Amino acid sequence: MALISQLERDMMAKAQRQYPQCQDPVEKLRLQCLARGASGIKGLGRAFRIMDDNRSSTLDLEEFSKGLQNFGLTLQPSEVLDIFHQFDTNGNGTINFDEFLNSIRPPMSNARRQVILDAFKKMDRTGDGIITIEDLKGVYNPKFHQKYQNGEWNERQVFQNFLDNFDSPNNKDGQVTGEEFLNYYSGVSASIDSDVYFVVMMKNEWKI
Repeated sequence: MALISQLERDMMAKAQRQYPQCQDPVEKLRLQCLARGASGIKGLGRAFRIMDDNRSSTLDLEEFSKGLQNFGLTLQPSEVLDIFHQFDTNGNGTINFDEFLNSIRPPMSNARRQVILDAFKKMDRTGDGIITIEDLKGVYNPKFHQKYQNGEWNERQVFQNFLDNFDSPNNKDGQVTGEEFLNYYSGVSASIDSDVYFVVMMKNEWKI
């Protein structure tokens, strides 16, 4: 994960540099998420899902505004309204937040998306669409972790730390869904210009 950590830092710094010159509300929202790290977009998605009490996968303007505010994103009310209207495509006063998050993710080629999905599939040993500590056993070797070697952490703590890399900082549940995994790596992808380099990096990182 060391290489990815460096790429994530580069991506965060790049987003922070670009933000002051940005005028487009949607792009400003994307850059604020990326400035939080690769988990930023994933965390926003989770914040929206928590608010979706009736599991409709939709939010009205008030819920959308509150979700952004709760996640600590700073936008003018006029910008929030502009974004909402862009995604309220049928004019019924609600937006589908799956479609919204798909648009907020930095663009990725099919090759990048596929290698991310391949990596997730390898980790999701049970095939239930969620990576847990149980999935990691036999796939991720904790014995190479420095804190395991010096006796500071046990196997379970190493596994939990590994999952925390992909979990949302303010709402950790010890599970990573396919959507969260994709949202995380869309952030990492934003710092890499070359499709070939990204694909090779992922294959090396996940041994696929």
